Amino acid sequence: MRNIKPAVLTGEHFMNGDYACAEGALACGCRFFAGYPITPATEISEKMSRRMPEVGGIFIQMEDEMASMNAILGASWAGVKSMTATSGPGFSLMMENFGLGIMMEVPCVLVNIQRGGPSTGLPTLVGQQDMMQARWGSHGDYEVIALTPSSPQEMFDFTIKAFNLSEKYRLPVLLMSDEIVGHMTEKIVIPKEKDIKIVNRKKPEKYTDKYLMYKADKDLVPPMANAGEGYKVITTGLTHDEKGYPAMNAEAQEKLIKRLCDKILKNKADIIETQERETEDAEIIVVAYGSPARSALSAVKLARKEGIKAGLLRLITVWPFPDEKILEVANKAKTIIVPEINRGQIVREVERCSHDKCHVISLPKLGDIHTPYEILKVIKEVNK
Repeated sequence: MRNIKPAVLTGEHFMNGDYACAEGALACGCRFFAGYPITPATEISEKMSRRMPEVGGIFIQMEDEMASMNAILGASWAGVKSMTATSGPGFSLMMENFGLGIMMEVPCVLVNIQRGGPSTGLPTLVGQQDMMQARWGSHGDYEVIALTPSSPQEMFDFTIKAFNLSEKYRLPVLLMSDEIVGHMTEKIVIPKEKDIKIVNRKKPEKYTDKYLMYKADKDLVPPMANAGEGYKVITTGLTHDEKGYPAMNAEAQEKLIKRLCDKILKNKADIIETQERETEDAEIIVVAYGSPARSALSAVKLARKEGIKAGLLRLITVWPFPDEKILEVANKAKTIIVPEINRGQIVREVERCSHDKCHVISLPKLGDIHTPYEILKVIKEVNK
């Protein structure tokens, strides 16, 4: 007899970020996981393989990452919240079907526990080298939503947030974590089930044989009928009309792609989230995301003790990029420092959005996290 356990393990736990991610997915109703083992994301699959049978869900180890992404799209069309998890090389393989999910408007979650690249690179060491791939990795024009957790607690919380955003805006949402956060073990608090905010996809209000698969409401998001519910469900990766049929003309392309982009861009205020520390009077602001944000906060605290007016802007949502917030801090700061575990990716977006209002410094590092003192050293240098 199957050992049934609750999906929400309310209470305090001591677990790593990968496990916390899996628990967050289960807590918000994920009942299908398809994946392929890859360091440093394998622990998510391992946890899901044990927990899914306990909650009446399905775990499948697929033959590769391309099939994994395809499987979660199919499961979502059947009405099941679905997720996959991978790292660098697998993320590359998922990009084609990620674009398919964007075009077909399929809610699901793709978790990337980033490691050093390119190619097989450094499987056991940290990286943030997939951040631009997250935005531009598939072909064509589209918008994405990508969240960057900095702790195991946020791996739990942001996985739920990612599912809610995917259901609300009908698209695959990215959780762009990294090896340090994935393998870091800390206390996480799982709230009671009634206290977890859950968003489910918008459904057609009533059955009609005239239902149009891609006729959007005022929020630019079409209600989604599940396959098998009696509705005429037609979907394709080709440019399509409101019925879902392929429409091979420029007018259909303009109308569809503009809506797919606008449903994200016109709702940026609802989607984008940042966190500020000590920025009110800051002359030097560190812009960071993921695990480096932890070191950056310590560096800012140390700088403040030495009388340096430093602050931190942490990017929780990296895509869509918080253009207005970056310009806001650039208008009052003398210098912005961007530590990243790559050769400089998000710093280019910071430069673009700051409009030369202040000096922007890239602080790259590969294979390891910045120490607070490495960031503090740069803060002191620009404060002279």
